[in-house]
Amino acid sequence: MKTLTRWLLLAGALLLVAHLYPGVEVKSFWSAMIAALILGLLNTLLRPVLVLLTLPVTVVSLGLFLFVINALMFWAAAGVLEGFAVTGFGAALIGSLIYSLCGMLIDTVVERLFPSPID
Repeated sequence: MKTLTRWLLLAGALLLVAHLYPGVEVKSFWSAMIAALILGLLNTLLRPVLVLLTLPVTVVSLGLFLFVINALMFWAAAGVLEGFAVTGFGAALIGSLIYSLCGMLIDTVVERLFPSPID
């Protein structure tokens, strides 16, 4: 139930990003659901590899290159999906920042709604 709630809220966050920033476009809630799933898969499978490969650049830039990696994941998801579009890298960067902030808020809310049984 926790995962489903988080997925629905992240899809809503993607719609919020599209509403707040004109460089990001989401056609429907269903498209947002699929985009949230693809973003989650990319961030789970591809992002750790990219972070490891770009570790020297990340260290030299004091971690700021991680924003570029997040933007690339956001842009890649838009390139794969039909109902989710990003106009360029700048839009991907701003969209990924807004989406990440929403994701942090959603994670906090979901953890309070569904506390782990160990606590």
